Amino acid sequence: MSQPAMRPPIESGCPDGFQYMHPLMRRNFGMWKYHEHPRPGVLLHVSDMGEKIWTVKAGTQRILDVFTLRKLCDIGDQYADGYVRFTIRSNIEYMIDAEEKVEPLINALEDAGFIVGGTRNSVSMISHTQGWLHCDIPGTDASGVVKAMMDELIDEFRNHNMPNRVHITTSCCQINCGGQGDIAINVQHTKPPKINHDLVANVCERPSVVARCPVAAIRPALVNGKPSLEVDEKKCICCGACYPPCPPMQINDAEHTKFAIWVGGNHSNARGKPTFQKLVASGIPNNPPRWPEATAIVKRILKVYQEDGQDWERINDWIERIGWPAFFEKTGLPFTRYHIENWRGARNSLNASTHIRF
Repeated sequence: MSQPAMRPPIESGCPDGFQYMHPLMRRNFGMWKYHEHPRPGVLLHVSDMGEKIWTVKAGTQRILDVFTLRKLCDIGDQYADGYVRFTIRSNIEYMIDAEEKVEPLINALEDAGFIVGGTRNSVSMISHTQGWLHCDIPGTDASGVVKAMMDELIDEFRNHNMPNRVHITTSCCQINCGGQGDIAINVQHTKPPKINHDLVANVCERPSVVARCPVAAIRPALVNGKPSLEVDEKKCICCGACYPPCPPMQINDAEHTKFAIWVGGNHSNARGKPTFQKLVASGIPNNPPRWPEATAIVKRILKVYQEDGQDWERINDWIERIGWPAFFEKTGLPFTRYHIENWRGARNSLNASTHIRF
């Protein structure tokens, strides 16, 4: 008997999500009448046909080990209907079709150490990049920063007592994965890269590294008779763009790699225009494993926003209403000359680059 033909693998795109959806969701797709928020971490959706589905959200880390994943799935099989999904902020959501299943599911999750919340006007799970575990150019461990901060913000995740949703992001480096959010904690390099001239010729494709610099601060050089590179430190903006294609240009440094906190970023245009985030604190110590200095500043900003923001104001709306001077006064953050955007090197340096011509 011949073997059935194997289906060829699909190498691009996501699988069809409908096959993983709860049957009740498939039956009512596009026909939802309204939704309610019975309690933190729980959403109730009601369809035009009167059918109801409850969603229970729990906080989980972005990088899950297989044992935790199996535990979450076992809870879903035992207490829910076996249907789950992960949100873009790495939270797990269980879909169930009966109200009497909600409380046992929440109890099972919390008994296993997971926090139910993250809905409505809460501080959502911090989105982050790979950190020391996976990234090849990290200046810090974004995963660790998230763990330390969410330990401090657990009540803000569990409850919904903010004026509006708060999205927080963090990143490991300054060029690839920095997030746009209500609050962003990003790496800030404060010194130009240190070059190991013995390795450059063997490791780096020098023309690519020269072209990579956004301010044309890198040029070829001959050092001790070997082809290498040199950095014009007067032009260098310490972004670290040269480090990924050329690891001998080491920019990460325990002393000089700091944190900067930005606020006011918003993609949504529901109540106002999308906005760019702006720097409010810089030079914050990159201090693992708990990063207390950065966490304290984020908590201070959230506390003032919670007390002073009006209903449904995002952080950018709140700052626009009270003004930047009042923001610095209320939060107690120092305003320095480094907060003023007065850099004028772009026209000359970008004119000199290999990419842009005016």
